[in-house]
Amino acid sequence: MITLDKIYQASYALKNIIRRTDLIYAPAILPDCQLYLKPENLQVTGSFKVRGAAFKISQLTPEEKARGVIACSAGNHAQGVALAATRNGIKSLICLPDGAPISKVSATKGYGAEVCLVEGVYDDAYNKALELRDEFGYTFVHPFDDENVIAGQGTIGLEILNDLPEVDAVIVPIGGGGLISGVAFAIKSLSPNTKVYGVQAQGAPSMFNSIRDGKIERLPSVSTIADGIAVKEPGPNTFEYCKNYVDEIVTVTEDEISTAILTLMEQQKLVAEGAGAVSVAAAMFHKLPIEGKKVVCVVSGGNIDVTILSRVIERGLLRSGRSADLCIELVDKPGQLRDVSRIIAECGGNVIAVHHERASESMDINGCFLRIVLETLNFEHIDRIKKALSDEGFRLIPVSYSSIRR
Repeated sequence: MITLDKIYQASYALKNIIRRTDLIYAPAILPDCQLYLKPENLQVTGSFKVRGAAFKISQLTPEEKARGVIACSAGNHAQGVALAATRNGIKSLICLPDGAPISKVSATKGYGAEVCLVEGVYDDAYNKALELRDEFGYTFVHPFDDENVIAGQGTIGLEILNDLPEVDAVIVPIGGGGLISGVAFAIKSLSPNTKVYGVQAQGAPSMFNSIRDGKIERLPSVSTIADGIAVKEPGPNTFEYCKNYVDEIVTVTEDEISTAILTLMEQQKLVAEGAGAVSVAAAMFHKLPIEGKKVVCVVSGGNIDVTILSRVIERGLLRSGRSADLCIELVDKPGQLRDVSRIIAECGGNVIAVHHERASESMDINGCFLRIVLETLNFEHIDRIKKALSDEGFRLIPVSYSSIRR
């Protein structure tokens, strides 16, 4: 079992390896509470994972170190293990799901590890890592269900309480549960009245389901942009810690995660990956009772692939009313596009894409569609533009996101 002494030991052992991430006050994200961010996206390797991995490796025996280490990961644990192993002169082999972002794969190799890509998701990489461990005698470094790994992650809880002793609530992302287990144990041991809340992606609610039903449950599949917390099944240790020390677990949607990523970029100039932004999403979309409280959101990582980031930004813009897709039915005659452009410009909208389509067989032979993508301020702005177009006699047709942004 983890102890507070072990977390303090981890804090001392990690002093020369990790970066201490100071809290950032972020009132603009949620004005109805005092919101702070714990920016582990600014951590060495871009994620909190280096804390647990480095402490675990520091506790290995000389014999275990000599055999080399193996780990499985969606990407962030991989980088932590690779960095810690290389600094200790230890060989490391990392099994990653083949869908892991290219940036995480490249970074893992850059820290000195050998990479084995495994078809499937995290759990498939986990099984492969166990096979290779048994075959070649590597020392396995579990990404979350290990007391030394959990103790390393618990150092985040110590830092939060040191910086904000009067904190009322801490919101933490959950994948396998190692981060929240360490943070919750540290905080509840030192400040029992502080609430600890967990957040999972709606497409990967393994711990949420398990705690709700009182037993460990395995998901048949996971699907989320928050690849760092896309875990099918929590560990037996992390399940017990969550059951005993976490006050509540909630889930957030893909749109809510995308909006949180965009908000962190715009308002705080912080790049967060999906897994790192779920805590902020839960606060922004009022999933938890934190009004009027001093709250810390753990932004657990920032290793997001740039191609995914561009899609997330686009989705976040739509979700927050900063972008809109319009489809207008027109009579195919001169001046129509000019009039539409004039109305949009007068309302302060900015056209960034236009697609003109001739009408289908079912419409008038002189009919056509004008499909437009706009930059807008918010949903009220979109409604104002739509009303102005309708008032001028233009007919708006419902349009799906995918039909215009191919």
